[in-house]
Amino acid sequence: MNAPYDGDRGQDAGGGSAPYGGPPPGAGQSSPQEPPAPDPYVQHAYEQDPYRQQDLSTQDPVGEALYDRAAHPPPPPGTWPEPQPLYQQPAAPQYAPDPRVWAQTPPPEPEGPSRRLPYGDDARTVQFTGVDELVTRASQQRPEPDAFAHLYQDQRGHQPAPAPSPEPEPAPAAAPTPPKSGGRVSGLLKSSAVMAAGTLVSRLTGFLRTLVVTGALGAALLGDTYTVAYTLPTMIYILTVGGGLNSVFVPQLVRSMKSDADGGEAYANRLLTLVMVALGVIVLLAVFAAPLLISALSPTIAGDPAANGVAVTFARYCLPTIFFMGVHVVMGQILNARGKFGAMMWTPVLNNIVVIVTFGLFIWVYGSSAQSGMKVTTIPDEGVRLLGAGTLLGLVVQALAMIPYLREAGFRFRPRFDWKGHGLGKTVKLAKWTVLFVLANQAGVVVVTQLATAAGKASGKDGAGFLAYSNAQLIWGMPQAIITVSVMAALLPRISRAAHDNDPGAVRDDISQGLRNSAVAIVPVSFAFLALGVPMCTLLYASAGQEAARGMGYMLMAFGLGLIPYSVQYVVLRGFYAYEDTRTPFYNTVIVAAVNAAASALCYVLLPAQWAVTGMAASYGLAYAVGVGIAWRRLRNRLGGDLDGSLVVRTYARLCMASLPAALLGGTAGFAVLAALGEGAAGSLIALITGGIVLVGVFYGAARKMRIEEINAMVGMVRGRLGR
Repeated sequence: MNAPYDGDRGQDAGGGSAPYGGPPPGAGQSSPQEPPAPDPYVQHAYEQDPYRQQDLSTQDPVGEALYDRAAHPPPPPGTWPEPQPLYQQPAAPQYAPDPRVWAQTPPPEPEGPSRRLPYGDDARTVQFTGVDELVTRASQQRPEPDAFAHLYQDQRGHQPAPAPSPEPEPAPAAAPTPPKSGGRVSGLLKSSAVMAAGTLVSRLTGFLRTLVVTGALGAALLGDTYTVAYTLPTMIYILTVGGGLNSVFVPQLVRSMKSDADGGEAYANRLLTLVMVALGVIVLLAVFAAPLLISALSPTIAGDPAANGVAVTFARYCLPTIFFMGVHVVMGQILNARGKFGAMMWTPVLNNIVVIVTFGLFIWVYGSSAQSGMKVTTIPDEGVRLLGAGTLLGLVVQALAMIPYLREAGFRFRPRFDWKGHGLGKTVKLAKWTVLFVLANQAGVVVVTQLATAAGKASGKDGAGFLAYSNAQLIWGMPQAIITVSVMAALLPRISRAAHDNDPGAVRDDISQGLRNSAVAIVPVSFAFLALGVPMCTLLYASAGQEAARGMGYMLMAFGLGLIPYSVQYVVLRGFYAYEDTRTPFYNTVIVAAVNAAASALCYVLLPAQWAVTGMAASYGLAYAVGVGIAWRRLRNRLGGDLDGSLVVRTYARLCMASLPAALLGGTAGFAVLAALGEGAAGSLIALITGGIVLVGVFYGAARKMRIEEINAMVGMVRGRLGR
C-alpha cells in the first residue's frame, strides 16, 4: 500500500503544512517544528507546483479513504491565494511619457507635498515654496553661537551665559479657525509687491534720466566726460566700502537685530558711524585727487585740456555722492531688518526725478544737444555747475528721505566711536573674496572705459564713444534685471534650502527650471535686439541726433545675443552662492573680465575707430559665453556630474531655432519701413511696431509648431489668468 503524499495532503484548517516525510495529519507530534521564515530575496524553484491546482483525491485513493475530512474541513471558497507568476513587468505609471510626442505635457501637480515641494510646505496654502515655512518658524529658531558674537559683547554685559531653557511641550491642536486676510505670509507678499513695484519704477525713471542726459549733452565727447565723472563715485564706493558692506557687515547687522536685547541698535549705530567716518575721509581724498582719478579712468579725456577741465569739475560735484551712497545703503538695511522694505526701493526714484528736472532745466535754458551743438569747448561754467549740483542734490535727497522712515521704525541715531576690540578687523577678512570679486569686475570696466573714450574721440563721430556704449548696455540689461532676476528670486530660497539639506538633485532641478523658464523670454528678446536695435535707439535717443542714435543702435545689435550667456551666468552662479561658495564666482569673474579686456583691446586695435566700441559690445557677450562654459562645468562637478544639460540645451536650441526666422523677417520688415519713412521718431516708431509684430508672430507660430513645453506652459498660464 502506498503511503499518503503528506506534502500535498497535509493542509490543516489553519493553512499549516507538515514537512515532507513526516507523520500524516492527525498524528500529532510532541514538539512540532516551526517552518523557517521565508527569505524575501529567495524564491523556491518548485513553489509553483501544478499538482496543487488539482483535486487531492486523484493522487492517493488509500490516503483519501483514511483522511478525516471532519477534522480537517477544506478552506472556504474564495480564500485560496491567487498564484503569482515568477516574473512580471512593473505597472506602467499613470502619466507615462509617450515616445511619439516630442514635447510631453507635464503631469498635474499632485496633492500634498511632492517632488516640487520637498521641504514640508503645505501644498494647499503655500504661496512661495520654501518661504512660508521659513517665515512662520523664524521666531522659533534659537540663535546658535557664531564667530561674530564678540561684535556686540558690550550689549550683553558680563553676566554668565544663561542655561538653555527646556523645550516647551507642544500645545494641543486647537480647532481650525477660518483664515484671516492678514498674517506673516500676506505681509511678506505685500512687502515683495512694494519692493518689486519700487524697483520697476526706479529702473524706468533711471532710463528716462539717461534719455534726458543724452538729449542735453549728446553722445560725443561732452557726454563721455559727464558719464566718466558720474561713474567714478560708484566705482570708488564699490571698491572701498560697498562690496564688504553688502556681503559681511549688513548680514551681521541683521543678526544682531534679531538676537540682541536692544534690537541691535548699538551695533547699528556703531556701523553707521564707522561708515560715515570712513566715507567722509574717502570723499575728501577723492575730491583733492579728482584730476588723477580722471586721468586713470580715461587718459583720452585727461589729454584734452577742455575736456579734462569739464570732467574734473563734474567729478568734484559727483564724488561727494560716495558718502550719501553708503549712508543710504546702511539706513536701508536697518529698515529692512525691521520689516520696512519699501523705502530703500522707492527713494532712488527721488534721485532720478531730481536729475531729470535738473537736465530738463539745462535743456530749457540752453536747448538740446542737437539744437545747440554744445561741446566741451562751448559749454558755459554755469551749465556745468547746474548739472553737477543737480546730480549731487539727487543723492542727498535720496539719503535724507530715509530719515522719516527710520524715525517711524523707532531707530534713533547716536554716534558711537567704540570700534576697537569688537572684531571688525576679523569681519573684514571674511569679505576678502567679495572684495576681490569687485576688484576683478571693476578692472574690466576701467579697461573698457579707457578704450571706449579713446575710440570715440578718434572717430570724430557722435554715438561712437563710452556714453553710447553705456546707453546701449542699459537697454540691453533691462530684460535680465526684470525677467531672470525675478525668476531666480522665487527659486533662490528653494535652492538654498536644498543645498543646506545636501540634496544635489533638488538643486539641479531648480537650476534647470530657472534656466528654462527665463529662456522663454530672454532668447527671443536677445534676437529682437539683434533685429530691431536700430529703430529702438533712433526712437528713444532721437534728441541726440540721427547719427548718434544710429551708432547706439548698432551697439545694441552687437550686445544682443550676449544676453543669453549673460542670463545663464547669473542663474548658474546662484548655485555656488547657495552652497556659500564665493571663491568660485571670483575666479569666474576674473576669467570673464580678462576675456572682455583682451577682446576689447583687439577690437580697438583691429577695427576702425567708428566700429571699435561696437566690437567691444560684442566682446562683452563673448566673455560671458566663455565664463558660462567654465562655471557650468564646475557646478556640474559640484552636483555629482549631472546638471540636466541635455534638457536645458535642447530647450535653448529650439528657442533659438524659433527665434532665428522671426528675427530675419522682423528685422527685414523694420529696416524696410525705416528706408521708406526715414529714421525720424515717427518712422522709427512705425518700424519698431511693424518689425515687433512680425517677430512675435513668427516666433510664436514656430514655437507652437515645435511644441516647446515652456512656451505651452506659459500660454496656458496666461489663458488661465484671463479665464479663457
